[in-house]
Amino acid sequence: MQIYHIPWIYTPVRTVLAIWHQLTKTEIPELAKCSVLMRERSRVEETIHAMQRAGAGSLQVISDFDMTLTRFAHNGKRVPTTHNILDNRLLIDEDCTKKIRELLNTYYPIEIDASRTAEEKRPLMVEWWTEVHELLIQQRIRKDMLAQAVKESSAMLRDGYQLFFDRLTEQQVPLLIFSAGVGDVLEEVIRQHRVFYPNVHIISNYMDFDQTGVLRAFKGQLIHTFNKRDGALSHAAGLRELQGRPNVLLLGDSLGDLTMADGVPEHQNILTIGFLNDKVEERKESYINSFDIVLVQDETMDVVNAILGCITSSRHK
Repeated sequence: MQIYHIPWIYTPVRTVLAIWHQLTKTEIPELAKCSVLMRERSRVEETIHAMQRAGAGSLQVISDFDMTLTRFAHNGKRVPTTHNILDNRLLIDEDCTKKIRELLNTYYPIEIDASRTAEEKRPLMVEWWTEVHELLIQQRIRKDMLAQAVKESSAMLRDGYQLFFDRLTEQQVPLLIFSAGVGDVLEEVIRQHRVFYPNVHIISNYMDFDQTGVLRAFKGQLIHTFNKRDGALSHAAGLRELQGRPNVLLLGDSLGDLTMADGVPEHQNILTIGFLNDKVEERKESYINSFDIVLVQDETMDVVNAILGCITSSRHK
């Protein structure tokens, strides 16, 4: 009996796979931008290509809102968060504004302090937002004035937001926005940007208005930056649209946002993207160690859109 030797059979399988991936992968030039930091580029690329092979039908996007989908700053000025938008004389008086700013100056440095653990921060965040919500309730905010307050604000979604929202709705990919902000204001911001599509789902702090349309309380459990895991576990299970979508693209601007995908059952691939907006030098290391991709002071959705374009393209599936 003659034995035929076929040399390539002895090439290690891993090498063959590596060559195959090299031949079939789609390059994403945006990942070479100097604002992009990655701990393990090869793992990022492997995850993107695994997601691409599975296709849009297996994907869901989970995102924070303030300073993630919205810009951090524009022309050197901070862009307002959903809470900041309420700082409008139509809604609250000067004394309330002053008190809310004092609370911000006390607690925001704690929220972004890289030397404190999430456990240390958690009770302080509850303290902060509970006090803010109490002040807002005292102002008897009117529901019918919210749209005008958003209109008068300088709220801005990141450059490239239109392509981001359009592509997700066209590909029928659910977008779960998970925000420690004010849900009613958040909805109004995306409504006024004309991107509040049926595939968009929001978990946030919603106002409870009385029969005359005056704020009387906030609904349900308080959501803050460091308890999103609890919200993820309790809410995500109830969203039928998210079932059977084991691949997750997660977007956030805080380390607390990394727990937003904890409610996803049997996930296969999770790619996390962190927007590092300020205090770059002191936070860079912890972000690089925590997120797969870190975007440093990048006010656009360019990298996110490029990755989504790759995942949802029909090539090499």
